[in-house]
Amino acid sequence: VKEEISKYYKKEFSVVSNPEFLREGSALKDFLEPDRIVIGVEDERAKEIMLEIYSKINSPKLITDIRSAEMIKYAANAFLAMKISFINEIANICERVGADVKKVAEGIGLDKRIGPHFLNAGIGYGGSCFPKDISALISIANDYDYDFKLLKAVAEVNKAQQERFVRKIISILWKEKGDLVAIWGLAFKPNTDDVRKSPAIKIIRRLIEEGYKVKAYNPKAMDNARKEFEILGKKYLDNVCFCNGPYEAVENAYALALVTEWSDFLNLDMKKVKSLMSKPYLFDGRNMFEPEEMRRLGFYYEGVGRKILKRS
Repeated sequence: VKEEISKYYKKEFSVVSNPEFLREGSALKDFLEPDRIVIGVEDERAKEIMLEIYSKINSPKLITDIRSAEMIKYAANAFLAMKISFINEIANICERVGADVKKVAEGIGLDKRIGPHFLNAGIGYGGSCFPKDISALISIANDYDYDFKLLKAVAEVNKAQQERFVRKIISILWKEKGDLVAIWGLAFKPNTDDVRKSPAIKIIRRLIEEGYKVKAYNPKAMDNARKEFEILGKKYLDNVCFCNGPYEAVENAYALALVTEWSDFLNLDMKKVKSLMSKPYLFDGRNMFEPEEMRRLGFYYEGVGRKILKRS
């Protein structure tokens, strides 16, 4: 960067790396109340200017070199993604041995060395940050002739987790000779309309590629999701229906897949949902619902890392 700027600007200047750690849906709060402020500088003048800029914000400030500041950003996101892939692997084992991953996550999260955050088993991460930063860090490692095996595994586990979810749904559709799936959630996370690298988009795409039709609903992000499928092409757009509400989405569906954990879904009348479906199969990709409650309502319920419960 410094070399490029020097071609056009001959006076004194400083290059600073000041990575952001903002989350979609809470960016303003994260900016005003950050966990830490990381500042990578090369000289005292730049350090003083940056400290003055952040003087009104009472958060820990770490002054370091530029390369370290950049690495902090990549390493932070890589570590969080690693926690997600780790708990998803634990969830897959839980399904085999009959354990409940929510209880397991709670138990290990009480350990202060681990903490409770990013231990929600499900269908993996998405969005514009984690996939991009993980790919970037793997690429940096390759550039310096280092094989980052752990981070490659994190990305592979995430990809496999979504495919595993798809295969579960397809196995039921094949068994019931059904062709229609309802999808709740399109954004990569709740409280945003961002569908970039969203697991929901990947799951819908895979279902269509396997010959199934999809009805989808999301409290936000409908327009953005529609644009994604327009880009994918006519085959995909013709086989997905974007619905006006969650009840419309489940009408005549053989399976309902919850893929984004919007709190809105917890307030729905699940008895009504069941009555609208052709078959009461509920695949909870975010473990939002309680298995026993769904079973009592008559659903065949399958979460991630939880006991599979058939309807009573």
